Amino acid sequence: MKGAFETGVYRNVFAEYGYSEPEIQNRKEDIFNTLFYGSEEERMYHPVGSDMGYIEDTGNLDVRTEGMSYGMMMCVQLNRKNEFDRLWKWAVTYMRLESGPNAGYFAWSCAPDGSKNSFGAAPDGEEYFAMALLLASHRWGDGEGIFQYSACARKLLHICVHKGEAGDPGRAMWDPNNKLIRFVAEADFTDPSYHLPHFYELFAQWADQEDRPFWKQAAAASRAYLKKACHPVTGLSPEYSEFDGKPYTKEIDRWGRHDWYYSDAYRTVANIALDYCWFAPDEWACEEANRVQTFFCETVKDHPNGIYRVDGTVLPGNALHPVAICAVNAQASLASHGKYAQECVRRFWETPLRMGPRRYYDNCLFFFAFLALSGNYRIY
Repeated sequence: MKGAFETGVYRNVFAEYGYSEPEIQNRKEDIFNTLFYGSEEERMYHPVGSDMGYIEDTGNLDVRTEGMSYGMMMCVQLNRKNEFDRLWKWAVTYMRLESGPNAGYFAWSCAPDGSKNSFGAAPDGEEYFAMALLLASHRWGDGEGIFQYSACARKLLHICVHKGEAGDPGRAMWDPNNKLIRFVAEADFTDPSYHLPHFYELFAQWADQEDRPFWKQAAAASRAYLKKACHPVTGLSPEYSEFDGKPYTKEIDRWGRHDWYYSDAYRTVANIALDYCWFAPDEWACEEANRVQTFFCETVKDHPNGIYRVDGTVLPGNALHPVAICAVNAQASLASHGKYAQECVRRFWETPLRMGPRRYYDNCLFFFAFLALSGNYRIY
């Protein structure tokens, strides 16, 4: 099978399962308008002045590179250049680090007034910033200054790979030896949900010429790593893991416990499914999607919003983001050939956006799943 990168064809899974094109498109626009321009209880986007804006993590009341880069990806997919440029200008103005070991990266958390909560950086924000900027360049063309999107993306990717060389006090966001993305630059472990080989394949096409072999190797390394990080029976991955895929079990004050299937980890199967949609590297993605859907539709069907070890053991407590679980299980249907693919999509279609203080993360994953399943999460 060939992916959409080669064929230019993006599956509309909703249409395959009988939903009409008008209702799909209308709902897509409704979701965007709710997340960006809904009521105070609905939206996560806040315009600032005449030319900036930010995405708020409504659960933590801060602005994160995760959310800002997610918002930019949503905007480029929906052809919303004004909102894209506002988000990017806010990120550059307030989040970019100009000095210290992380100079050139972006502070992972800021207050809504733009003051930095941290001078550390999280690689998932950087990789989404770069991908959104490259797609924006291809969709709208490059502008001037910070709106010369492709140049900004290439510069950021160069820093992510080469920081720490030639006496630079910082560290690269990808380990130079194993080519795997780090949880943060100063950590020697990873987060399975950060691994986006479908992005790295495109970086290998569009990054600086000298770095293109690195990104090709990173795509292959991440695909091999994910096969180790995802459990062979349940399909579940931990929030954090060692580079060999084993759950990260060091419970230290700074990181806490993250060896279970919990918030960050939900994104892993969604990313695997999108990689399959775009590049179809092999059939393992289909098997992985089947395993996750079977786990939720059979093994824990009576407790689908729990906390689990990767082997499926149910732990005390409930998921903080149940709508996100529903969304990623549906997005898995881009790759799934199993008997639960349609059921997961139906459940997702019948699930509304989340309201309330924890809506940010759930609704980001919700919208990405909707774009992917409607054939609107595309390479430009």
